[in-house]
Amino acid sequence: MKVENYIEINKKTWNNKVPFHIDSQFYDMENFLKGKNSLPEIDITLLEDINGKSILHLQCHFGQDSLSLARLGAKVTGIDLSDKAIEKARELNNQLRLDASFICCDVYETLKHLKEKFDIVYTSYGTIGWLPDLDKWAEVISGALKPNGKFVFVEFHPVLWMFDDNFTKIQYHYHNEQPIIEEYTGTYANKEAEITTNYIGWNHSLSEVFQALLKNGLQIEHFNEYDYSNYDCFNETVEFEPRKFRIKHLENRIPMMYSLKCSKK
Repeated sequence: MKVENYIEINKKTWNNKVPFHIDSQFYDMENFLKGKNSLPEIDITLLEDINGKSILHLQCHFGQDSLSLARLGAKVTGIDLSDKAIEKARELNNQLRLDASFICCDVYETLKHLKEKFDIVYTSYGTIGWLPDLDKWAEVISGALKPNGKFVFVEFHPVLWMFDDNFTKIQYHYHNEQPIIEEYTGTYANKEAEITTNYIGWNHSLSEVFQALLKNGLQIEHFNEYDYSNYDCFNETVEFEPRKFRIKHLENRIPMMYSLKCSKK
């Protein structure tokens, strides 16, 4: 089931989040501007040596990770639905004197805005939950890649999205049964932020992700699951090792992230 106005609703939500995220400790802009790389170690390892590689970064928000890729020597194009986020990404790119480029569009419209194919397509952390149709998503990825190009993907595990916000009960389907339509106060980057937003999302099972990629000519070369999150963006968390977070009362009993690496046949 697709909600017809989901793009309009979600775009407004992400536009409203941008100023709160820029000012949050979560994104640590002060140190990022001084040269800190925002990419987690898992992502850097999967991406391997990207110096001189062309990378398409889908759903890049305000470009912090895109610009981190550029600092590592990649030629980066970032895509995001939010015009406020893309505006900030371009501003940061100029401020840091990097040569990344940014395009504002719905992810499904990406190929209409591109004139080249890429060595790598990359997307990560809280991205596909905003998309109703993973077949169309995988079609974009495949269409943007050069032959033998790589798709690198790290995402929060669908098991996480089954729970209520405080992880006290199962509230949602594991499979993509229906849209999740909610109002949310605060934001993952600042839970105390005075902001209330509406959003429409979808939970996508692992089998749905795998089948969408396989149907579009992408061969899965790597898959892993992790019993922690790289980010402190959920309620009821504890940091058990530096930059590794779990739900305190669930400990290591549930998967919290997964990673995929695919090659285009």
